[in-house]
Amino acid sequence: MGGSLRSGEFGANGTTLRYVLEGEGTEVVFIHGVGANKESWEECVAALGPEFRSLRFDLRGHGQSAKTPGPYSLEMFVEDIAGLLDHVGFKQPHMVGFSLGGLIAQAFGVMRGKAVDRLVILSAIAGRTEAEWANVHKRLATLETDGAGAHYEAALERWFTPEFRTAHPDIIERRRIELEGNHRPSYAAAYRVFALSDMADKLHLIKNRTLVITGEGDPGSNPRMSRLMHERIAGSELAIMPRLRHSVLVEGPEIVAGHLRRFLTAP
Repeated sequence: MGGSLRSGEFGANGTTLRYVLEGEGTEVVFIHGVGANKESWEECVAALGPEFRSLRFDLRGHGQSAKTPGPYSLEMFVEDIAGLLDHVGFKQPHMVGFSLGGLIAQAFGVMRGKAVDRLVILSAIAGRTEAEWANVHKRLATLETDGAGAHYEAALERWFTPEFRTAHPDIIERRRIELEGNHRPSYAAAYRVFALSDMADKLHLIKNRTLVITGEGDPGSNPRMSRLMHERIAGSELAIMPRLRHSVLVEGPEIVAGHLRRFLTAP
């Protein structure tokens, strides 16, 4: 990707966030999901093209940021990012969030909507049914014990189609190593925020122009929740990507980039 490249770190609320700035043009901040890091956006950002200036960073406890074990809250993530935007000089960027990052983007729209322009909520959640809450608590119990490996294996199965897992064992293994490499207390703390937060009743407060994207084959509740977000965020757009599962950034970065480019450049 062309343009300037700048790496740095920012002290935020008792932790340190590592970030990278790349490219020139329209400012966009990218927020990764639980257990991932800023590198998870690289293929999508490269496919997006050189006319965007991207800010990618590691959430607290992830990647190269300080290994703070939590507890975390959506409010904490929002304040982290607001401080980072001031630090790098982003005035009113677009914001794109994947999975947990999509939940954070929703919270940012509710709490600090005037600080960003357009929102993209990708493979995220907003609210859950009682049956889903039971499964969430079961996964949390696994993650917070020595059975965390079972959680990672189940996650990989949900995230990728069987065909992709068979064709790309190297990518699956790299993703597993990435998951296990994130500090487990921090991972569990971030997953707890993702799993137990319910933004459903606050979505009407989002006034930003918003695009909601999900994979059609996501075996979780993301397609249902994406439709709920689309219904409750006034004027939002909804894009359902055929054949893709949860990890759309790995299985279809060019497809995601196409949706982003269209939405972020539309008058």
